[in-house]
Amino acid sequence: MLSRLPLAGLKSQTVLGASRSTLNAVKTRAVSQVRFASSGSASSSTVESLLTSRASLISVTLFSAGSIAWYTHLYGTLPFIGEVHANSLADDGLHPGVYPWPHKGLFDTFDHASIRRGFQVYREVCAACHSLDRIAWRNLVGVSHTADEARALAEEVEYTDGPDDNGEMFQRPGKLADYLPPPYPNEEAARAGNGGALPPDLSLIIKARHGGADYVFSLLTGYIDPPAGVEIREGMNYNPYFPGGAISMARLLFDGLVEYEDGTPATSSQMAKDVVTFLNWAAEPEHDERKRLGLKAVILFSALFAVSIQVKRFKWTVIKNRKIFYKPPVEKAH
Repeated sequence: MLSRLPLAGLKSQTVLGASRSTLNAVKTRAVSQVRFASSGSASSSTVESLLTSRASLISVTLFSAGSIAWYTHLYGTLPFIGEVHANSLADDGLHPGVYPWPHKGLFDTFDHASIRRGFQVYREVCAACHSLDRIAWRNLVGVSHTADEARALAEEVEYTDGPDDNGEMFQRPGKLADYLPPPYPNEEAARAGNGGALPPDLSLIIKARHGGADYVFSLLTGYIDPPAGVEIREGMNYNPYFPGGAISMARLLFDGLVEYEDGTPATSSQMAKDVVTFLNWAAEPEHDERKRLGLKAVILFSALFAVSIQVKRFKWTVIKNRKIFYKPPVEKAH
């Protein structure tokens, strides 16, 4: 057919084909440019998302690290993470046993006869070195002593008071409002009298020691000779329940050391049990009252809860038992 076409038609066909090829090339270039632009915008959005996610990750990491550091600063350890120590279990002391204390149950109270005997042990044995700063003579009234007995005990102690009209201090007998006297006037005198060791105050000793009453009882009754291979320096005593095993306080409770007023045999374990009961009361003087009020609160709120359930059922019965009926409109005849 090309042979039949004139030269002018052949030229026009050639120009038309060239223009079509040029147009196709322009379209291809435009499409490629559009694709390049779209790919560039996609890459830039990807970079922005990566930068945003990295910044958020860094902020979350810093916030988590700050929270962990603050919790560790407050409480010293992290929960659910075991502590790593360079010492052995012997350095922390032998773990005390668990003893059936009379006041340990939910509805049990202190043995007040034991508290009275424990105060006698503290006064005759422990008060020579240990103070009881948070207990006043009036706190004993109604717990272990009568008001007259506590007043008589207080009057046996001389307290410094004043100044008087002449501006001088004077000595007076104690009264119920006074606190139990400390054995030493200051910390330096206490250390000087105990070879450099400071006897702790016993007001909160049950709460201040891990194991509580079990630990203090085990410590008082746990003095033994050091085992083979364990050396204790002079002036120290071996007690496996004390951290490190070496304790400055010597064994103080021996059978018959105290003569109880009620005739109870004063064995070393009995005296340890009584004085620990007294110290437990000193750390929690509200123990019996707290349990009594708690029992009353449980009974009262249980009754109120039952009444509230009944009132709720009464008020909601009408709503929960109702039925909804639909009455379609009656069509009027035309």
